Amino acid sequence: MSSRYGEDVLAGNWRRPRAAAVAAVPAQVGLVVEDAESGWCGAVLRVEAIGGTQVVALEDRHGRVRSFPLGPGFLIDGRPVVLTRPSGPAMPSAPARSASGSQAVLGARAKVAAASRIFVEGSHDAELVEKIWGHDLRVEGVVVELLHGVDDLVCALAGFGPSPQARAGVLVDHLVPGSKESRIVAQALRPYAADAVLVVGHPFVDVWQAVRPQRVGLDAWPVIARDTEWKAGIAAALGLRHTTNEDIGLAWKQILARVRSYADLESAFSGRVEELIDFVTSSG
Repeated sequence: MSSRYGEDVLAGNWRRPRAAAVAAVPAQVGLVVEDAESGWCGAVLRVEAIGGTQVVALEDRHGRVRSFPLGPGFLIDGRPVVLTRPSGPAMPSAPARSASGSQAVLGARAKVAAASRIFVEGSHDAELVEKIWGHDLRVEGVVVELLHGVDDLVCALAGFGPSPQARAGVLVDHLVPGSKESRIVAQALRPYAADAVLVVGHPFVDVWQAVRPQRVGLDAWPVIARDTEWKAGIAAALGLRHTTNEDIGLAWKQILARVRSYADLESAFSGRVEELIDFVTSSG
């Protein structure tokens, strides 16, 4: 119940000073702000919608541009602020963007499949890549194929037959030094030239972790005990059913539904996907 006399001063930790309210600041063109998480500092170029997400584009002093979700998580002169869409005159117009942040090709039909391919480990990886980069891949005619686990990489590449004219780009989960995955990748790469195969990886246990935890209401992805199946442990931590394979699939669907654009993904994942797309679509 609310009280006409206000809150009880003895409730909670009354010795702790109250947090100051975070100011809401319109993202006006030219305003210099810093992304608190990455440290990226730049001037506002524009605010736009990408895949249903409002993002702000910041240009640093070297002319490089990165986009971040509009809202909290920014600093001005070291003070936290919430960036809001400015009112008044419209922001500078920008071309329509796909969920990956690339310029959308409106009305374009998918090209006939190119010779080059991108391989990913499983269906969840493929679904995430499709949701964010599907438009780009259809424009370029690039097909994504499943490996059903990195253990199949050597055979998959041998069956595909990579060459400079038919490149293979491979995305591997948990590709860190000394891991089983790193040893398999080293073996798989031996027969091929650098312009025929590119294998890149991210450090996450599973592609689920490539989604920023804030999108599912977490500050960080929980650490799961070694004797617990990782995805089942994550689903349980989210309060979702986690007993059967169907439960795990439904849990992933709920996570994937929260992803709107590349801004909802960790850069350690999205950067690797962009690298693969550039590799398989490059002419030389």
